[in-house]
Amino acid sequence: MKNLIKNKRKALSITQEDLSEKLNVSRQTVISLEKGRYKPSLVLAHKLAQIFNCQIEDIFIFEGDENID
Repeated sequence: MKNLIKNKRKALSITQEDLSEKLNVSRQTVISLEKGRYKPSLVLAHKLAQIFNCQIEDIFIFEGDENID
């Protein structure tokens, strides 16, 4: 699953540290999220959507076996 977390974070001009504080997670978690190494819980994905003022689907790009066909 790809994501647009880094793009959306940069568009808001906030640092990884700022985002980690808003999400109440470590900066390392934000780094892992941005690199696609960590799949967030639904609660964390919802928090990201609230911070970025968008839908969860606008952040995460499902591909391959993840899509329901």
